[in-house]
Amino acid sequence: MKLSAFLVDDEDLALKRLSRMLLESGRVEIVGSCTDPQEAIEQLRDDLPDVLFLDIEMPGLNGFQMLGQLEEQPLVIFTTAYNQYALRAFEVNSIDYLLKPVEPQQLDRALNKLERIRGGSEPKPDVTELVKRLSSVLQDAGSKPVYPERLASKTGERVEFVDVSRVTHLFAKDKLTFAATVAKEYCIDKTIAELEGELDPRRFVRIHRSTIVNTSFVHEMYSWFAGRMLVRLSDPKKTELTVARDRVKALKEHLGI
Repeated sequence: MKLSAFLVDDEDLALKRLSRMLLESGRVEIVGSCTDPQEAIEQLRDDLPDVLFLDIEMPGLNGFQMLGQLEEQPLVIFTTAYNQYALRAFEVNSIDYLLKPVEPQQLDRALNKLERIRGGSEPKPDVTELVKRLSSVLQDAGSKPVYPERLASKTGERVEFVDVSRVTHLFAKDKLTFAATVAKEYCIDKTIAELEGELDPRRFVRIHRSTIVNTSFVHEMYSWFAGRMLVRLSDPKKTELTVARDRVKALKEHLGI
């Protein structure tokens, strides 16, 4: 018998991607989904599913606060882009967690655990206690990652700052790293690997060993040879960037295709 699932995430693309993966697994029946946590509470009061896939960071009510308002507690799998939240949730014995963008092996692990719990071979965690403990995590200022809003570009004794929201992509060339905007390119004193770890993973995706793209600027993508792809940006130059073969899947999932 398939598990019944309800999905809550304020990002519509994330909902569509997770819905598709769950349907492809053949192990889950999706009984509902919602981008508004308050609306989700009303729907869940009428019919509680086997499992709730719940985003943690949402406007209005975060995932923990939403759980606290439910009269009955379903099994919960958290979905999050924040490693700190995920690790703390796992430590206090939530059902499981999925880091965005969700990978198939992550999802299989979570579904396997759910089936063990439903079958009685693994104990069901105390979700009420979980909500109390995780709610306190949000009060810890250090628990939420802080992503830079600006990057520093130093030339001689002069330091210029570029807003991250204006950066279309970042690339390495001739042992230097550059942040490209519509207007110009800025030299940044960091490696691509360092920037990948510092920038918001909901917006910036590494598509090549030497390139990170701001997905807000991706206009279109199409197949290229040897399993690679090209993305064309929405900047005036219609910049084209190569997506390495081993990065294609992650980018597609991030874009919800």
